Amino acid sequence: MKACSFLPAATQMIYDMGLQHYLHGITFECPPQALSEKQKVVRCVLEGNTYSSQEIDRIFSNSKAQGKSLYYVDEDLLQGIQPDVIFTQDVCEVCQIDTACTAAAVAKLAHPPALVPLTPASLDDVFTTVITIASALGQEEVAYTYLAGLQNRIDAIIDGLRCNKARPKRVMLMEWIEPIYNCGHWIPQQIAYAGGIDMLSNPNGDSIVTPWSKVVRYDPEILVIAPCGFEVKRSREEIHLLSEKPEWRSLQAVQNQNVFIVDYDLFTQPSASTLVDGIEVLAGLFHPEMFGIPSRLKHKVSPWNAQQPELLKTIL
Repeated sequence: MKACSFLPAATQMIYDMGLQHYLHGITFECPPQALSEKQKVVRCVLEGNTYSSQEIDRIFSNSKAQGKSLYYVDEDLLQGIQPDVIFTQDVCEVCQIDTACTAAAVAKLAHPPALVPLTPASLDDVFTTVITIASALGQEEVAYTYLAGLQNRIDAIIDGLRCNKARPKRVMLMEWIEPIYNCGHWIPQQIAYAGGIDMLSNPNGDSIVTPWSKVVRYDPEILVIAPCGFEVKRSREEIHLLSEKPEWRSLQAVQNQNVFIVDYDLFTQPSASTLVDGIEVLAGLFHPEMFGIPSRLKHKVSPWNAQQPELLKTIL
């Protein structure tokens, strides 16, 4: 059995379950360990370039309007692998190559592989994709053991919130800075499990452009900034697009130093383990009196005003 994964989340879950020996081809954005061991079959025409949030939004919007894809398959590599199965996605054509583009590439193979699209909309759906992946590789039982461990971690947070009668915090999580996008799909459920509520979010659906005036009226207690595809360092380069807005310092989250920049992969890379990591991080941000951020995840979080050492010490 030879498999290719055309989305980083599937690659991560394959590694998490110890099934990477089935994996022969990946995408250029897959986790570091996979990039060092597997062939990069999917590439992007923007790979290696640095664009601002506005430029990225414009490039992808224009591409979508023209019916073009910025992703492509290295057909020679794919031909050499001759995979039996390819995991692809239809959740977001901006973030990764979709099933339609993949189908066009594999149609040229002498023995076209089975395409397994993974299209989660909720956190429960993400957990179901774990079973789908393992089953396609003939290892379904491995998935149940993996999921049981993740569920135990979520249950520990839920039990802690219940025992302490914790009040849900009013939260906003931004998936993009310019323009501002709210959060969608499984992220509102992550927030809820962590003891928060995001009334600007779009559960089980796409994130959408959200006017700044709406954010100001909502006035979140806690603001989490996690642009899709950006790690903390990259997001910091553009945080001024928010902090220079006239109403920024009037926000409750800003006044109370509850603005946090967090790595994207805890939210917009829908592998089951990273999303549970995200829940644990959020719980530590929302209710620091009850939960600490796991030490292995602290580098993925930074307060907005990180030059204040006492704030960093308190949070991390």
